[in-house]
Amino acid sequence: MRIRALLLTVIAVVAAGCGGDPTTGKAGLEKSTITLGMLPLPEVAPIQIGIDKGYFEAQGLTVKVEIIQGGAAAMPDLLSGKLDVLHSNYVSAMLAAGLGVAKPKVIGEAYVAQDGNFVLMTKRDSPITTLAHLKGKKVGVNTLNNVATLAVSALLKTAGLAPDDVKFVEQPFPQMAGALDSGLVDAAVLPEPFWQTAAKDSGARQLSELFTAATAKWPMAGYVVTDQFALQHPKTVAAFQRGLQQATTTAISNSADAKAAILKYTKIDKATADLMRLGGYSTSVDKGRLQRVADLMLEFGYLKEKLDVSSLLLTAGTS
Repeated sequence: MRIRALLLTVIAVVAAGCGGDPTTGKAGLEKSTITLGMLPLPEVAPIQIGIDKGYFEAQGLTVKVEIIQGGAAAMPDLLSGKLDVLHSNYVSAMLAAGLGVAKPKVIGEAYVAQDGNFVLMTKRDSPITTLAHLKGKKVGVNTLNNVATLAVSALLKTAGLAPDDVKFVEQPFPQMAGALDSGLVDAAVLPEPFWQTAAKDSGARQLSELFTAATAKWPMAGYVVTDQFALQHPKTVAAFQRGLQQATTTAISNSADAKAAILKYTKIDKATADLMRLGGYSTSVDKGRLQRVADLMLEFGYLKEKLDVSSLLLTAGTS
């Protein structure tokens, strides 16, 4: 399993040393400049908003951004101290915790899936019109054995199918519509704005919302640090949380600000951004929501034993 192999390599990174320079910065922070690794997705718009509007600066904090390819792949950089904060989907973070190769702490939530944020698509003339028709078919996901495959597995269950009834095919989101058109995959998981583009350019059709029924209002991702960073930099973490909450509140109240921010760190054009629904930004980390992720991971074999998500939180319930 590629994701687990990536996470297991973290052990070697930890042995080489971790943590950053705890030099006291302005406003009495242990670190006044932090590096945050994030995927170029709509869910991290509050980070750009917080930088542009000076919300982090007002807390005495400078946030430098590095674009990453995925939470699991960037976990070694978090543990080595190359990154101070990591934007990661919760499945990757929980896999790391469950395998015992990391002790991530969630210090803020990025996004909770809403209707229209993530969909399962088929090509325009596909004979697949129900989930049951997916039996024996190929389903495109951006990463194997992670949040997309977990969500599709939950969908398949509602149609009486098991994960083994389909073949998951890994394909980056930017290439997913092409894979669907060419027949490389029969159905594809697409987030905003990729599904809107696929529908507009090639007539791709929506087969189902990705997060529905048991996975409705699904917590997608959050901002994590190592337990050591949280222990050594409590004022820095608190400053980041305050800036993030203010930026997230802005994103929730004004989608125009969020869409303008998205244009700065993605290749999305304004016309496509205007089609996006957004709406899933969250100002708090809810323990009950996170436990749903861990429990579904256990049900489908991603975790070998039950994970109490309290271990991922700085305090009980919220960060």
